[in-house]
Amino acid sequence: MGRYTGPVCRRCRREGMKLNLKGARCQMAKCPIEQGRPVPGMHGMRRLRKTSDYGNQLREKQRLRNQYGLQEGQFHRVYEEALRRRGVTGETLLQLLETRLDNVVYRLGFATSRAAARQFVRHNHVTLNGHKANIPSMVLKAGDVVQVRDRDQSKNAARQAFEGTAAGRVTPTWLSVDGEKLRGEVISIPTREEIAPIVNEQLVVELYSR
Repeated sequence: MGRYTGPVCRRCRREGMKLNLKGARCQMAKCPIEQGRPVPGMHGMRRLRKTSDYGNQLREKQRLRNQYGLQEGQFHRVYEEALRRRGVTGETLLQLLETRLDNVVYRLGFATSRAAARQFVRHNHVTLNGHKANIPSMVLKAGDVVQVRDRDQSKNAARQAFEGTAAGRVTPTWLSVDGEKLRGEVISIPTREEIAPIVNEQLVVELYSR
């Protein structure tokens, strides 16, 4: 399956919740979730039937995958990596997703959405520990430093995003950010409580364990 290029609000409608795929625009009154628009498709207005256990597991997986903007193959590889590591698989899965370079750039406020952060990274606008980093899927560890490159194009884009999202942005406790230097650091690996997932990750693990 190729990359999804349709309207992202359709995904939020399908999941019945905000996935914050459009940054600040998701907080506007015209958001389909705020307007109470139904699930997409010709049967969206019909009363939904009771969902099976498999259906519940699938929806949780799709919500988590769409939130981070990953394709199925990418998401499954993250799960397999979580399975290989020590600890609770569900929590490890969340930590691997949350500490991806593109997500950290988004959490720091240098991009207005995860999709924008992914493009920001791919276009060589950031450095990791002083070295060029353009792979969005890189997993960061405690002590890693992310900084916007010292060039006008990079700084202007990051500063515009940083200032534009200042009102509604809350920097996670596991990150520290310097808005003047456009620099951020991973203080620690986030716990489940700090991530506050929108899904029950255990259902995702159960789905892949079938």
